Amino acid sequence: MAFIDVKPGTLLSPTPVVMVSCGSVSQRPNIITVAWAGTVNSDPPMLSVSIRPDRHSHDIIRDSGEFVVNLVNRELLKACDLCGVRSGREHDKFSLCGLTPFPAAGLASAPAIDKSPAYLACRVKESLALGSHTLFIGEIVSMGIEETLMDASGKIDFHKAGLVAYSHGEYTGLTEPLGFFGFSVARPEVIRRRMRK
Repeated sequence: MAFIDVKPGTLLSPTPVVMVSCGSVSQRPNIITVAWAGTVNSDPPMLSVSIRPDRHSHDIIRDSGEFVVNLVNRELLKACDLCGVRSGREHDKFSLCGLTPFPAAGLASAPAIDKSPAYLACRVKESLALGSHTLFIGEIVSMGIEETLMDASGKIDFHKAGLVAYSHGEYTGLTEPLGFFGFSVARPEVIRRRMRK
């Protein structure tokens, strides 16, 4: 396989695309679209979001110490994109997108988004100024999952959610499952059972 050297950049792809909601006592609730989000720890559960300091949501999150990561499905995609190209300084993004904020358990100010298939409510544990972006590390204090995504055994079926990802400037849908953790060493009957969906 041949490779071409290119200038180093943020080419990691695909990444989740999420709508981060925030709010404070002095600021109306806002939504920012973020493609730089990821899991950073499991015990306690933590994740990170990277936000430019000049973005309206940056100071709201810094000052309130909380944010909510809302997963994005196909139904929310247009609103997600709009929240990435319009500023909360000039627009009430919840109203602009026809969305409703609702209280996220465990947080005082940052709301969740009513139409998101799942949300993760976070309290900021640390923030790191890295240059172009500030990395906010949040401890997940509560989560909400749309009830239709839970099967009878209590397992989450995110394939039913129609989640989307971000890949080098484009939004893309997720494919059907191609495997599962450990499938490379699983017995044939386990593969048949787990992949029959």
